[in-house]
Amino acid sequence: MSDGTYIRRPNRPLQIYAVIFLIVLYVPVLFIPMFSFNDSIYVRFPLQGFTLQWYGELWTREPVWNALWNSVKVGLVVSVISTVLGVVAARAITRYRIPGKGTMVTFIMMPLVIPGIIFGVALLVLLSRMGVPLSLYTVGLGHLIICLPFGVATLLPRFEGFDPSMEEASADLGENGWWTFWRVTFPMVFPGVVASLLLTFTISFDEFIMAFFLTGTDPTLPMYIWGQLRFPQEFPSVLALSALILFVSFFLVFVAQRLGRAGLDNGNT
Repeated sequence: MSDGTYIRRPNRPLQIYAVIFLIVLYVPVLFIPMFSFNDSIYVRFPLQGFTLQWYGELWTREPVWNALWNSVKVGLVVSVISTVLGVVAARAITRYRIPGKGTMVTFIMMPLVIPGIIFGVALLVLLSRMGVPLSLYTVGLGHLIICLPFGVATLLPRFEGFDPSMEEASADLGENGWWTFWRVTFPMVFPGVVASLLLTFTISFDEFIMAFFLTGTDPTLPMYIWGQLRFPQEFPSVLALSALILFVSFFLVFVAQRLGRAGLDNGNT
């Protein structure tokens, strides 16, 4: 434009690609809640009718709630440890000159690109050689390997966008490093910490591959769902449970992304 302003025109091919991508990604997932209301144990069209029976049956299944509680316990512990280690790693990476920093970051992020089945088999072999029995502790160890890179990746932008002069001002006023972190740094990166907690908890809660190799006698919820797929009469209740987990997971990821984005915007301002 002659007046120095530009009009951003819509990119039609990119819009079409985005629509196709969303359809391919989410339409198959939407069949889960749809069939969870089907008045039949068989997944087929046309639907037989509308019912809430399968959701009602969930309340009477004690193994479901035991598996759910196992997943919640593992997810809470893993999310807290991943976030604490993520805060330490992100602060060290952004504040200090560390020899081989690039190699260190690459090593931390490696589980994002290496298939989980490789880590699962490796941990299973290592733990069996060491004589460590499989339990929720071994599942948590496997989940920690998967979740830690997500925690670091979520927290790194928050520390990179943080103005270090605020910490310097706190030090000039006489605060030591510990209280400077708690009173200045932590409140500024707190949205990122919450985002990391929610994201890592969701990833741990839904993780199946590590649990498949490392679960002992106490199954997590994904393992319980996988075991119930062999029984057709149990499948509708599994669909109802999966639908509930789907909604909760979407909500947690949405909240984590919004909090993380808010923390990044606050850090930039």
